[in-house]
Amino acid sequence: QVQLVESGGGLVQAEGSLRLSCVASGRTFSSWTMGWFRQAPGKEREFVAAMRPTGSSTNYADSVKGRFTISRENAKNTVYLQMMDLKPEDTAVYYCAARYGTTRSYTLQDVYPYWGPGTQVTVSS
Repeated sequence: QVQLVESGGGLVQAEGSLRLSCVASGRTFSSWTMGWFRQAPGKEREFVAAMRPTGSSTNYADSVKGRFTISRENAKNTVYLQMMDLKPEDTAVYYCAARYGTTRSYTLQDVYPYWGPGTQVTVSS
């Protein structure tokens, strides 16, 4: 069983930055694919970014490419999402997700069995 807890959300003005963190329980964090998803009010949850266990491969939604960066610190069982040049449309609850091993379907919610409770990010114009 893996437990995930996100932090770092808050209220920020447009063009500002935030860094989200997600701490995972367990001893094999380095073997997990980690993903970030978000859900805006009235919309379905969507893929934001993912990183393979080795950290050698990252993937991003087109809407965040060049502005968001996913990274991980295995020694701290933590994955980060650095968000820059934030826009009002980035306002959402951001969720951390995890699955053991790799997958080609990293954009699909169904491949991640473990989820955090989410952290709210609000971007004001």
